[in-house]
Amino acid sequence: MVVGARALNAWRRWGYRLLPGDLFSYVLHMRPAEWPIMAGHTLLGYVLAVGLRGAGSGERFLPALGALLIWVILLNGGTLAVNSVFDKDEGDIGYLNAPPPLPRHLLAFSTALLAGGQLLAFALPPAFRVAYAICFVLSILYSVPPFRFKAVAGVDWVINMWGFGTLTPFAAWAATGRPLDAGHALVLLGFCPLFAGLYPLTQLYQMEEDRRRGDRTLALLLGLRASLGVALACTALAFALFGGAAAVVGVQAWQLVVPLVAWLAVLVPWYRRRETLPAAGHQRGMYRALAAWAITDLVVLLVFAR
Repeated sequence: MVVGARALNAWRRWGYRLLPGDLFSYVLHMRPAEWPIMAGHTLLGYVLAVGLRGAGSGERFLPALGALLIWVILLNGGTLAVNSVFDKDEGDIGYLNAPPPLPRHLLAFSTALLAGGQLLAFALPPAFRVAYAICFVLSILYSVPPFRFKAVAGVDWVINMWGFGTLTPFAAWAATGRPLDAGHALVLLGFCPLFAGLYPLTQLYQMEEDRRRGDRTLALLLGLRASLGVALACTALAFALFGGAAAVVGVQAWQLVVPLVAWLAVLVPWYRRRETLPAAGHQRGMYRALAAWAITDLVVLLVFAR
């Protein structure tokens, strides 16, 4: 099992040669495969704040770059590593297939990442510090016993819809120091129900393993049909909020039809075939939903980053 996890692909073999012993296992449990997705959603808030033309330069660029590294690597990477410590997964997990055995000091390592990020956050505007502190606390409550809210269906959902959906892009906005106006606040709020729809989709392919472990996840509580129904309803609410934001900001929103169609193209066939899909099919559906999320981020920027 250990040898297989280390030699799974060329990336793994190269990593373990570069970082001998268990050192590369620490990196893998931070799940760097998720970093581009997290970075893209975080940067959305920055680009909304400064506009597409001002995104690559200006006095706000370096603070935003620092905020990005703190949020994606220290906060998100530390959170996922803490999650690995207490989950003790043996099968594939989100953004990490064939996870290597837990390195001995993973808990101390992940805690240092989270705490170090909070210290570095004090170099950035107050709103960013507060956003980081909120998500730091939510990360501990989510994964660590006796709280372990990820195993409490509904609470795990609320934590993720606010933490990833809204607070993540808000953190990058906050790093610029620009006050948040009502229209863009609605845009950021729209990502809360959008992630509320995505979250149960990330659990569908792990239902059997979660059931064996005794975790009462949202997907297990709802079941396949209701999980996908919730995803459809929350997606509709998210795009209603994006439409309302366009009215407040005073921009045309017809381009939002593109990501809405992308979401429906993922969710409707998935809903219809839900009972016949194996776990691998549900996992593929999750990654297609992530692609729809990425399309949403890009179109939201085209509409609102002026």
